[in-house]
Amino acid sequence: MSAPVDYAQAGELKFGQVGIANLRIRTLDVAQLAREMRERVQRAPNLFARAAVILDFGGLSAPPSVDEAGALVAGLRDAGVLPVALAYGTREIEALAQQLGLPLLAKFRAQYERAGGAETAPAAAVPTPAPVPSAEPPRPAAAPGLIQTTPVRSGQQVYAEQRDLTVLATVGAGAEVLADGSIHIYGALRGRALAGAQGNVDARIFCREFHAELVAVAGQYKVLEDIPAGLRGKAVQVWLENGQLKLAALD
Repeated sequence: MSAPVDYAQAGELKFGQVGIANLRIRTLDVAQLAREMRERVQRAPNLFARAAVILDFGGLSAPPSVDEAGALVAGLRDAGVLPVALAYGTREIEALAQQLGLPLLAKFRAQYERAGGAETAPAAAVPTPAPVPSAEPPRPAAAPGLIQTTPVRSGQQVYAEQRDLTVLATVGAGAEVLADGSIHIYGALRGRALAGAQGNVDARIFCREFHAELVAVAGQYKVLEDIPAGLRGKAVQVWLENGQLKLAALD
C-alpha cells in the first residue's frame, strides 16, 4: 500500500484534518473494498485495526442504494475497521446517512463544495465600498506557527490550524501531530504526523529522528511498513511530488 493513487483499487484511503481515515469509494465492489481494507489491517494492525473510517461516495456517478451501502458497512466491519459516518455530499447522501443511522460530517462540506459536488445558492451581490485613501497601505499580520515545547505523548493530539507546527520534543508512539501547513519535529517522531491537513500540497514534514507510524501530506500517506528501512532513525523530510509521497534523508 503506497501513497500514489492506484486506479486498480476500488477505494482510495486518505487521512483528514482530524486524523480519521476517509475512504473515497471509486468502485462499488463490496468484496474488493473489504479485501483491500482487510489487507491494510493485516499490514498495519496497530494503525488500522478497529480504526474509525468515514465513507465518501463522492467518487461514484450515483449514490448507492441503502442495501448496497449497508452491505459495504458490514463488509468493512468484518474486515476490521469501523465505519462511523458519511462524508457530506448531495441531498441523496444526507438521506442515505439517515437511513443507515450514521451521521454526516460537516467538516467535509466546504471541501466538497469547492470541488463543485454540492448544490450551493448563488451569493448575493454586495456593493464594493470606495477605497479610503491612506498614507501607508495596511500590512497583513503574519500568522505565527504553533510551537509545542513538551513531548506529545501516546493518545495526545496537537493540531496547528491554518499554520505550521514546530515540535521541540518527541512525538511518542500512539501520538498524533497535525498541521494545515508544514510540520517540523526536532526530536524523534514515533507516532503520526499529518501535514497539509486541509489539502495544502506544498506542505512538508521534517524530523530529526524518523520512526513514524504514519506520515501524510494532503491526505496521501505511508505507514512504517511501506518506508525503506534505511530511513529509520535518520533525519528525514516528507513531501508531495506529482501526487506521490516522497521521503528522503536530510543531509
